Amino acid sequence: MPPPVHAPMDHLSTAHPASSSASSSTHSTTTPSSLRKRVLSIDTSPRGAPRGSRERESKAQQESAMAEADQAAAAAAETEWERDVEAAVPMSPAGRLFRETHFNCYIVAVIGLGSSVDVAAARAGLEATLVRHPRFCSVQVSNEASKRAKPKWVRTTVNLDNHLIFPELDPTATSANPDQVVEDYMSTLSTQPMDHSRPLWEFHVLDFPTAEAAATVAVRMHHSLGDGVSLLSLLIACTRSAADPARLPALPPAPPRHDGPAAYARRRPPLSAGLLALAAWAWSCLVLAWHTVVDVVCFVATSLFLRDARTPLMGAEGVEFRRKRFVNCTLSLDDVKHVKNAMKYCERCVSWSNFCSIVALLLPQDHREKRTRRKNIRMRSALLVNIRKTPGLHALAEMMNSSKNNAARWGNLIGYIVLPFRIAMYDDPLEYIRQGKRTVDRKKNSLEAIFTYWSGNLIVKLFGIKTAAALCYGMIANTTLSFSSMVGPAEKVEFYGHPIEYIAPSVYGHPHALTIHYQSYMNIIKLVLAVDDAQFPDAHQLLNDFAESLKLIRQAASTKS
Repeated sequence: MPPPVHAPMDHLSTAHPASSSASSSTHSTTTPSSLRKRVLSIDTSPRGAPRGSRERESKAQQESAMAEADQAAAAAAETEWERDVEAAVPMSPAGRLFRETHFNCYIVAVIGLGSSVDVAAARAGLEATLVRHPRFCSVQVSNEASKRAKPKWVRTTVNLDNHLIFPELDPTATSANPDQVVEDYMSTLSTQPMDHSRPLWEFHVLDFPTAEAAATVAVRMHHSLGDGVSLLSLLIACTRSAADPARLPALPPAPPRHDGPAAYARRRPPLSAGLLALAAWAWSCLVLAWHTVVDVVCFVATSLFLRDARTPLMGAEGVEFRRKRFVNCTLSLDDVKHVKNAMKYCERCVSWSNFCSIVALLLPQDHREKRTRRKNIRMRSALLVNIRKTPGLHALAEMMNSSKNNAARWGNLIGYIVLPFRIAMYDDPLEYIRQGKRTVDRKKNSLEAIFTYWSGNLIVKLFGIKTAAALCYGMIANTTLSFSSMVGPAEKVEFYGHPIEYIAPSVYGHPHALTIHYQSYMNIIKLVLAVDDAQFPDAHQLLNDFAESLKLIRQAASTKS
């Protein structure tokens, strides 16, 4: 196992730069106090005066001059600080939520590279792109003297030496079992805090070959920087097509979607369509409203008291602070598409059903029998939903080039859906697909995700961030697990000249013992599990179950077609 990563303590409130020690990544460029003018000692006393008297007067003059210089430097730093704070950007309610003690979340990603790391090229690429992004060159600042003051993003100077980390690992271990070294390093990283006096992102370079890559980069970012969709899109905007390095990579075509409730409700037909069409539209609106009311009531109840059944999948109290292990395996995107085309379902339905098909196998026999006898055993997932269009790669690339916000809606624009799943043993593997499709379709016909996002902002404004954090924590802690899926480039890409072999994102810091991520890239899907290291001692067997389940579903779909 590699040695622990040494990092400073995690401070949720950034200290006043005028009073903090000098650092290469402090609030702005070097402060006047660190460039203090040297005071020369000039003897102006009469020649006949005693030497000790002249020395005392000279020392007093020197101390007085230094004190004046310190006061001037502090005043200048204070003026500069106030000027920058006035121009700062307030943190969003969701960003503030991810700063809370029991919800201090981080996004991590393991990126496999097809070549050894060219440090010079990587530094030049980061300086030209990522460090110019408004969030990646800012620190979180809060005025501790005022309880009503909201944390803000304040621009700072980025020193890449603080963000590019080259850990010293045991060469014997990296040669004997490099994949285990990467896994152990990521697990250790989940126990190490970040220094909030610097921009909250890190690139850990593990420059040795593994089974799937010539080198590995472990990316860690604080969740307050943005949601997974924004951060992944931003990283992709830093890449270029391997076939044509002059252009941005191509993403799979997304279905047409509009912002707001119109994305979920059926469009009103013209009057010429007739009464039946208008009646069908009115009925769809009533169904949407009813589903939304039911889901909102269940969501509020879950935040307050409605808890899932206690099973081996649920985390114990304080699981958000415990060590996590991140494991991944490669699934075939062609297999998922084959099932999707055979069943005429979406890829997310296939992924969700792939998970549901093995949940029963994870539970002990007594839980499965209880589920058979009682149909109301409650087991649910907290599903993260992007409520706005995915930021365009060109818009994100422009944001980094200009260092200014533009049409790309940055930040944590995500809502939560409480998604129930059935525990059953079906003889036909495709029945899991059908059941998953019904569940997903039912949740699509609801505005639950939009409600959770906007109500969270409203609660922060009315009752404060502590109340909002308690409700959000209750919703997560009272459900069984988290589930998410994201779409990556459809072609091979290069990251500052380094070809990317795979992308495996995950998250930690929330009160779940099991989190599941599906990440597509080229013709593969990376299934990533974040598990409580103590609760799931054999996470790799769990990965094998997922892979075997998908094979069985694909075989059944081939027989059907």
